[in-house]
Amino acid sequence: MANNMINKDTVEKVLSTFLDPESGRNIVQLEQVHDLRIDANRLKVMLGLTTFSAPLWNDVQLELVNHLKKQLPQLEEVEVDLTLHERPAQKIGEVGLAAKCVIAVGSGKGGVGKSTISTAIAYGLSQAGCRVGLLDADVYGPSIPHMIGSDEQPQIIDNRIEPIVVDNLAVMSMGFLVPKEEAVIWRGPMLHTAITQFLRDTNWGDLDYLVIDMPPGTGDTAISLSQLLPLSGAVIVCTPQDVALLDATRATAMFRQINVDVLGMVENMSFFICPDCGSRHEIFGSDGARKAADELKIPFLGEVPINTQLRIQGDKGKVQLSLQDENSRPYLTAICQRLVQKIVDQRRTNPTLPELPILNN
Repeated sequence: MANNMINKDTVEKVLSTFLDPESGRNIVQLEQVHDLRIDANRLKVMLGLTTFSAPLWNDVQLELVNHLKKQLPQLEEVEVDLTLHERPAQKIGEVGLAAKCVIAVGSGKGGVGKSTISTAIAYGLSQAGCRVGLLDADVYGPSIPHMIGSDEQPQIIDNRIEPIVVDNLAVMSMGFLVPKEEAVIWRGPMLHTAITQFLRDTNWGDLDYLVIDMPPGTGDTAISLSQLLPLSGAVIVCTPQDVALLDATRATAMFRQINVDVLGMVENMSFFICPDCGSRHEIFGSDGARKAADELKIPFLGEVPINTQLRIQGDKGKVQLSLQDENSRPYLTAICQRLVQKIVDQRRTNPTLPELPILNN
């Protein structure tokens, strides 16, 4: 292709083959391309991205640069700047929840650190720039209030429950409503009613992600959630030993049985690094979750080592500080990025927005 053939139409045609990470539709059609400038063999363009894909913004920026260079090899210089593109969430499910993606975090059994990982994922997405809510669906044993360090009681404004907000993360839990020393003794229908109210009557606002901390095991909560709104997918948390992997396999089967895609598996308490000598100790075995994920044909999202500071921060109600701790941050950040990348890959294959008409200027 001759140099003089590079013009706005040519560039826009190439840009129209690049897919928005949130919707899976092309960025030209969705008016996410701005300030397109062509100067000889130099190209500068501004790309609008939503907060939904915030953890991947740098990756998407580089991806578009490489896409343009590959399709237009005569370009000597390509510069892509980023700007915020606003797109409100559509209301989903019979509860009318305004969320773009709903992720259930389950384990199949207790004691594997599922609530810690749920909270860390929610904070990781929020700190990356996403609009995030965290729902504690473990009505009988709510632990999220302790994880975030709050014992506030939600207020009711205009017949809507105001979630507790800690460090920009909107949170709702039965633990905010029931004293710590009291037990919740309910039958299944009451559980369904509570989950419905938490989803329908809480003023979540406009969310990119709602992360749901599931109760351990395979039971009523998953069925209730699948009836109330479309779950975008599930994350399974387990530890390396065989007994935990058996339960993780059952949890995977449960989500598949209710037609919920399993987005990936996280191995918690994967290993321990001695702070004195730096040696690695695989206390509960090695690579169990990675092998199980491979056998189940689901992505392995990453491992989280046994970390004293992560335990201390959880006990103090400061899990969000784990995203700043040098021993925990790389693992937790990688899990969040891989999770969002998995969702983006799905959406680029099966777009979430309908095909839009091409308007003639």
